[in-house]
Amino acid sequence: MAHGVGLADILRDHGQPYLASHALSAVQEKAWRAIVACRTPALGGHVECCDHCGVLRHVYHSCRNRHCPQCGTRAKEAWLAARRRELLPVPYFHLVFTLPHSLNGLAGGDSRTLYTLLFGAVADTLDEFAANSRWLGGTLSFTLVLHTWKQDLGQHIHLHALVAGGALTADGAWVAPKPGFLFPVRALSRVFRGKFLDALDLARDRLRFDAARSDSAWCNLFAALRRHDWVVYAKQPLGGPAQVLEYLSRYTHRVAISDERILGVDGNIVRLRVRDSAHGNRKRVVRMDAGGFIGRFLLHVLPKGFKRIRHYGLLGPAHKAANLAAARAALEAPAPDPVVVESVEAFMRRVAGGGHRVAVLPALPERAIRGDRGDPADGTSPSVAGAAVRHGVLLIHAGLRLGVCTCRGRVRPHRCDSPSRRRSSGCFYAGWGCLAPPGRLFPCCSRPLLHNGGLTYLPTTLQSP
Repeated sequence: MAHGVGLADILRDHGQPYLASHALSAVQEKAWRAIVACRTPALGGHVECCDHCGVLRHVYHSCRNRHCPQCGTRAKEAWLAARRRELLPVPYFHLVFTLPHSLNGLAGGDSRTLYTLLFGAVADTLDEFAANSRWLGGTLSFTLVLHTWKQDLGQHIHLHALVAGGALTADGAWVAPKPGFLFPVRALSRVFRGKFLDALDLARDRLRFDAARSDSAWCNLFAALRRHDWVVYAKQPLGGPAQVLEYLSRYTHRVAISDERILGVDGNIVRLRVRDSAHGNRKRVVRMDAGGFIGRFLLHVLPKGFKRIRHYGLLGPAHKAANLAAARAALEAPAPDPVVVESVEAFMRRVAGGGHRVAVLPALPERAIRGDRGDPADGTSPSVAGAAVRHGVLLIHAGLRLGVCTCRGRVRPHRCDSPSRRRSSGCFYAGWGCLAPPGRLFPCCSRPLLHNGGLTYLPTTLQSP
């Protein structure tokens, strides 16, 4: 029995039998390679060093693939912060538009077309209802997020919509809906179904779906799809828009599953924790063979370059700033606080405390770094030695990401393990790499290692306090 395993471990340990009997698409192959290589020597890494006792620790780089459950946390937090700044001081509604499972076969070879039609049908439906003076008579503000999975990784294609309660009219007034009500759900379902089926019929010639090749099969499929109302969920969340954003952000920068939900592997059986919506969202454990688990995960690999988070109406990228300003003016709401971008010097002063002084030095010429770099074991170099000359002063070279251990207060540069990774991730071209993220502790002295907050390029002007 294996505990503490992740998706990458399952692909490494049980992937060969699956690959022997299944062909992967190009995007699936790319995602597979990235997930398996993530945080391993294959992608290189950097060295963390304690300047107090010299203990070194190697940290390997991440793959940054959007399907990898180990990546995307920082991107998710940035996305969440940006969406919170765009919220208006009005009630919000959470809507979900779901495709019937009889259309799941389309996602096999025509996923890009299917998902594009879904986005278009949902956006057109919401825009049409918002423009109708019976309901609002203006322009909505909404975000759509594509999900293609259920808790057990089965295929379940649906769009989440976070919609502001109200609309901006052409004359700049804000129209609010009835309390607790946005649009009638049954009418939304029927209009959504009609728009999607009309667009699907027009796209028939581009489809590789088996039913699209036969007139009788195509007619039977449409008859079955029109026989039932499609599922549309609409509710005003009790926790407000922040609750929906927090829920959606869990999978905005990853796909289908997180490693925390994989409980372990018993031989060839994967144990997965799921939330059973049919029984009051109670948690239970699902067991499936490793090959089936891998196959289910690969169902949710997105087409190359496909954007599964899209913004519409007032949030449309063409005039978002002007539209949001007009909406806030109509609501007599203040503008959000400006984003505070902290300088490197201010950051180092804050994290180092008042007892340290900070000097930001210009970037060193390439030829100076390419020369004799000294001994990486002790962190000395003719080109970098000036950056660590006395206790209590933190000196940072532009273009070079360095870290400091507070137990000594000295800059301690070390080599980046992968030249190709240095060029792509922003570690200094000549060979001195970055150290640790903020707040990471050394086991030797249990003191936090300081870092420049993830900034890759530092100022090139001399700022010596």
